[in-house]
Amino acid sequence: MNTSAKRILLTVVGAPAAALAVWALAVPVAGTTLTVRMGAGTQPVGPGSVLVVSLLVGLAGWALLAVLERFASRPGRIWTIVALAVLVLSLFGPLGSAVGIATMLVLVLMHLVVGTVLVLGLARQ
Repeated sequence: MNTSAKRILLTVVGAPAAALAVWALAVPVAGTTLTVRMGAGTQPVGPGSVLVVSLLVGLAGWALLAVLERFASRPGRIWTIVALAVLVLSLFGPLGSAVGIATMLVLVLMHLVVGTVLVLGLARQ
């Protein structure tokens, strides 16, 4: 496996690991209950959903980068701009659906951590 492939793999795996670390510090260690509004009810945010969503976001980012590398003249720059725009837009989720300030802060932090890992890890490809 070449260096570029190792970095991509570490980045795509590292983003969910970082998100799970935030979740672990917030929920079992600090005792925060992460709950979001879903339709008419609420739903807890567990480690499974954190893992799956952050892994899917990492894979989607990698796929977009692969397409841009094939068809764009400046794929890293375009990818970074798109990734940062998606990160900013993703923050509206926790801002609008979190039940409580603590939940909102933890979820925003998770979004920022995942976004930072992905932008720093994939943008240099």
